[in-house]
Amino acid sequence: MKHLVLPYAILAVLTACTVNTSQTPAITAIDNNLPSAERSTDPIPSSDTVVLHRDEAAQIGIVTWIDEMSGAGKTITYADPVDQLAAEFVQFALAFGQIDADYVDAYHGPTAWKTIAETQTETPEELVSWIAGLRGSLELLQPTDAEEAVRIAQLKKLSRAAATRLELFAGRRVSFNREVTDIYDERPLSYDLSAYDPILVKIDALLSGEGSIAERVDAFRTSLAIPKDKLKPVFDRAIAECRARTARYFDLPEGESFRMDFVTDKTWSGYNYYQGGYESLIQINTDFPIIIDRAVDLGCHEGYPGHHVWNLFIERELVGNRGWIEYTVNPLFGPFGPIAEGSANYGIRLAFPGQEKITFEKEVLFPLAGLDPALADKLDRLNALTGQLSHATNEIARQYLAGNLTREEAIPLIQKYYLASYDKSEQRLRFIEKYRAYVINYNVGLDRAASWVEAAGEDPSYRWAAFKEMLTRPLSPGDIAAQLDEISGSQ
Repeated sequence: MKHLVLPYAILAVLTACTVNTSQTPAITAIDNNLPSAERSTDPIPSSDTVVLHRDEAAQIGIVTWIDEMSGAGKTITYADPVDQLAAEFVQFALAFGQIDADYVDAYHGPTAWKTIAETQTETPEELVSWIAGLRGSLELLQPTDAEEAVRIAQLKKLSRAAATRLELFAGRRVSFNREVTDIYDERPLSYDLSAYDPILVKIDALLSGEGSIAERVDAFRTSLAIPKDKLKPVFDRAIAECRARTARYFDLPEGESFRMDFVTDKTWSGYNYYQGGYESLIQINTDFPIIIDRAVDLGCHEGYPGHHVWNLFIERELVGNRGWIEYTVNPLFGPFGPIAEGSANYGIRLAFPGQEKITFEKEVLFPLAGLDPALADKLDRLNALTGQLSHATNEIARQYLAGNLTREEAIPLIQKYYLASYDKSEQRLRFIEKYRAYVINYNVGLDRAASWVEAAGEDPSYRWAAFKEMLTRPLSPGDIAAQLDEISGSQ
């Protein structure tokens, strides 16, 4: 199936940005109501065509407008060429998601586009051609204002990431560092694992006793597991606190909500499946005992002010208020992955600054779970040390995916620096095998989020404002690094 990717739609006047017409093919319209194989490149009668003007469509909601026009059998063209290519990217992502089940993390766009994607299957070769054409068309666009520049730049990064993920899906060899740069817009990474050994010495002293350090850490943490019959009340209370603290600074959409399920047989500990309409499904994996400190961690990370709030802002601010249709789809493997995971992790620190997290856990969650609050401070000291080991997993993943470590060599290394049981370390390796360089997003993403938010100053209101700006501008890791470097250089 051949996909037609055009720099602009059939219009006498183009608005908002210009196109290098010396490289532009003939102008035609795309019938978004048809599968790609049936899309006509012939001029379409004006009575069957409607033009999407973003500001006008936003009055009833751009997603609603597209669905209404598609339902009426209209062919949609675009007044703004950026909207045209943004729509193409969404439809590409949905098509890619039909063969790569992990690619689309969330979608809350036009139902008509999803229906089309579900009724046809593109081959990897067809998708390669499609994304190459889209990337070429994006290169022709010349923004005329800052808003257009942001949209085009991020669409280029999204498309580059999609093309790289497509290479991996097709079985081509892509290095770990290239995944990091081309998918996640981050600088290449390498670590010396021996540099983390002094931290292990400190943990050894904190939890002295028999057995390896990993065994002692695992035994101590397991002693603070939430009893299964207390999971729901503990998580309900933790999430309620996370939400209350977030609501002090953010105007959350009316009616926003989530549903929480406990599941098994997953490679992750928690997952937010954003449903659209300001609703999320949060799943918590119970394959292994859930330690008491994870209630607030997951409540913030998956909920408030983490993934749930990020998706709320995307749907309300980027799609609803600005009409940026490209953000109706969230590719899991893309340039916003580090900020998605990093902001969700930083959200714990933002909502519970200083000693507020351990104080809340000691005074509220430990008693609610029937655990001894006297152990809370020791757990807090342990977490402060283990947090300094988080980047070690990046290096293990890099070496393993490059073929420099066997599975039998990688699992003990993960166990040494991840400080978990053999089974949980094996689960971690399965995560690496499935999601590859995505592992950097939790720690490198946290570094980026922290650097951006904390550059705003120590006042909590400034930090919450910077946190929201990071999510709604939107910013990739490369953007944050470049802007902070520029600020540092000007001082």
